[in-house]
Amino acid sequence: MEANQRRARWTYAEYARLPESGGTRYEVIGDELAVTPSPSSRHQRIVTELVVRTSSFVREHGLGEVFVGPLDVLFGEGDYVQPDLLFVRADRLHLVSDRGVEGPPDLVVEIASPSTAARDRGVKLGRYRHFGVPEYWIVDPEAATIDVWRAGAEAGERYESGDRLEWRPVPGGPALVLEVADIVGRV
Repeated sequence: MEANQRRARWTYAEYARLPESGGTRYEVIGDELAVTPSPSSRHQRIVTELVVRTSSFVREHGLGEVFVGPLDVLFGEGDYVQPDLLFVRADRLHLVSDRGVEGPPDLVVEIASPSTAARDRGVKLGRYRHFGVPEYWIVDPEAATIDVWRAGAEAGERYESGDRLEWRPVPGGPALVLEVADIVGRV
């Protein structure tokens, strides 16, 4: 179940005062409050698989830092999101504060669920592009796909079970090759 509430302007102070409660997640996207329940075990397995693979690769090569959600990404007044996973390059770690990540991460990953899929593919995609997120993945467990949106590209690329997704966190740097089936198929 999802509830949305719109007001003239959500300040970060108002957002930060929302109650913490057993996994309920709050985001403010374009000044609209979105509330979603805690994720499913399937969702969490996928997030864990991605964190293990990306985090060890990033650490091994000293490329930056991988964070698992919920962690606030603050784009500006009225835009506070909590991606499922995000990456910030080493040369941009100054964006990380006690409040969260204050600016666009280098990679944002959302695991689509029935209650979030429309928002992940719609308003969130638009906001991530608007605020300059270089790469955005939408992992769809039901379809066993990963859609990858890169800055400057007209459309996203779809990777299906059986495909390999190559992630290069730093331009010209090492690449991590992910088997899509290993990510979406182990659920």
